[in-house]
Amino acid sequence: MSDQPGFFDLEHHYERLSATGDPLERLAGAVNFEAFRYRLEKALKRSDRTRGGRPPYDPVLMFKVLILQALYDLSDAQAEFMIRDRLSFLRFLGLGLADAAPDATTIWLFREQLVKANAMEKLFARFDKVLTEKGYLAMSGQLLDATLVPAPRQRNDDGEKEAIKAGRTAEEIWPDKPARARQKDVDARWTVKVSKAKPRVDGRAQPDLAVPVFGYKSHLSMDRRHGLIRKWTVTAASAHDGARLPELLDEANTASAVWADTAYRSARNETLLEKRGFVSRIHRRKPPGRPMPKPMARANAAKSRVRSAVEHIFADQKQRMGLFIRTIGLPRARLKIGMVNLAYNMRRLLWLDARDAPA
Repeated sequence: MSDQPGFFDLEHHYERLSATGDPLERLAGAVNFEAFRYRLEKALKRSDRTRGGRPPYDPVLMFKVLILQALYDLSDAQAEFMIRDRLSFLRFLGLGLADAAPDATTIWLFREQLVKANAMEKLFARFDKVLTEKGYLAMSGQLLDATLVPAPRQRNDDGEKEAIKAGRTAEEIWPDKPARARQKDVDARWTVKVSKAKPRVDGRAQPDLAVPVFGYKSHLSMDRRHGLIRKWTVTAASAHDGARLPELLDEANTASAVWADTAYRSARNETLLEKRGFVSRIHRRKPPGRPMPKPMARANAAKSRVRSAVEHIFADQKQRMGLFIRTIGLPRARLKIGMVNLAYNMRRLLWLDARDAPA
């Protein structure tokens, strides 16, 4: 019978997926996810199960679920559905059609355990070590920048806003409304994003566009040679970019040059760079009330040709990976952005391996 399923139908379907270039199969082949097992098990601190009970899902499998969420911008419920629906997801996770798949609640609980253990930085550092072992050392200097990551806007009155700015917790602000307090993000902040307006066709200038944004800010340092994220941190949206420079500097980079925009230029940062042996390639600000000197403008333009590469990371994360904070609180935002940074580096590794592969 032509419509009767065969024993090898699934195997043939996987072969066709591989022939068309399954990116998850390539990712599973390029990244040794077992390298994360030790850090995951240490963060989870699971019992030895001497008291019995249902065995938990493998931590590496659950970690790969979080990678899928970061790559494809999936909520917990969407991830549960897609794991059951897509054969490529099942193969990436090492599951068969008859195997039990984690549900949305299991995924949420696993992520919460990583948040409480503050494990994201160690997991990211572990993969950075893997990159170094594969020969992708941080080289040719580093590029620093930051981008705003929106979060759902909060609706608070003036008194509640003042309490949030004073550093009070949600439980302290809404003691009689615990359900409301659980939905309030007191770590995110408002800021204004100013976009430079392009001149009109007739040459006349237009006013700059100021857009209010509520959420967090992703700060990162990228190595110039390979385009990989090497250092990162997360703050509220109102935090100043330049204040994050000390924690973003990568001492392991083989070159001393540091590129960044004018937000990072200050006397303190310039002194810090000199003291730690770095060479500043930070943009210079236009003199107030005067036009920018032509030599300074040419120097800034030359720096921009290098520094602009870091913008491609943010564009990829926001457009392709759908970076948006839907969780509550800075610790969860750190994990979210950290997973997106890690997933980006994994995809970048695929590109680097393909580029360096012999023809």
